Amino acid sequence: MSALQAVVYVNGRITPAAEAVVPVFDHGFLYGEGVYETLRTYRREPFLFGPHMDRLRRSAGLMALDVPFTDAQMLGWITDTMAVHDRLLGVLPEAYIRILLTRGVGALTYNPAACPTPTVVIIVKTFPPPPERTFTEGIAVALVDVRRNHPDALNPTIKSNNLLNNALAMQEALRHHAEEALMQNHDGHVVECSQSNFFIVSGGRLRTAPLADGLLPGITRQFVIDLARDLGLTTDETSFGPEDVYNADEAFITGTTREVTPVVRVSTRLVGTGAPGAVTRRLLEEFTRRVK
Repeated sequence: MSALQAVVYVNGRITPAAEAVVPVFDHGFLYGEGVYETLRTYRREPFLFGPHMDRLRRSAGLMALDVPFTDAQMLGWITDTMAVHDRLLGVLPEAYIRILLTRGVGALTYNPAACPTPTVVIIVKTFPPPPERTFTEGIAVALVDVRRNHPDALNPTIKSNNLLNNALAMQEALRHHAEEALMQNHDGHVVECSQSNFFIVSGGRLRTAPLADGLLPGITRQFVIDLARDLGLTTDETSFGPEDVYNADEAFITGTTREVTPVVRVSTRLVGTGAPGAVTRRLLEEFTRRVK
């Protein structure tokens, strides 16, 4: 599907993607000063909308960026943008939604006072579900050399529009013919992937990196942790390294667009038997049951 097969809201104006415009003096373009959230719908309702908005506000607060709307206003804008998509491009079966909030238009300076009005953008397009094989057969990820940003340099808990760190990691993974990039932090701990959170399973126990290791607090990550606990599965949020990954029984990633996706290979090493494991399959089945 063409990237232009979308409808975009920009500061109150909703147009086809080809007509959507943000000025070049917007600090989101000039300096990457902005935050974003990616959502998807189930039955055309944005999934986990409240937690996504809470994280957007936390991210914005960490960079002194004003959030000039209520959650109800944002939900109304999303609904209006989906309706325009239905009218212009066809009825959405399910929607991919990307919300971007930037510092706004201002002079060439880092002074936030130069930008009196933030820019709000909402992109809506048909949600492209991952291929079914990714759930039934699993995917390969590559443990890359690109390290996750040090929290003292650029706090990974900010879901920032500046995604160069993630993009470089994913470029390396693609060179290794992998579908995701698995990243370590400055201490060599495995933390997360370029677009998703990462879990391993050993002896029936789930393990994922703690937020203190420097990773994005994923909305789906927390949903799956809560789901696992409801199923009686123990989840440890403790640091671990590459050898723990290689010796794990199972592994999987979580994310808005990936749900619970089994990982069967990390770089050149098979995880477990090289097939989706029983715990991962159980979590995916329960995830699917709850959201659908």
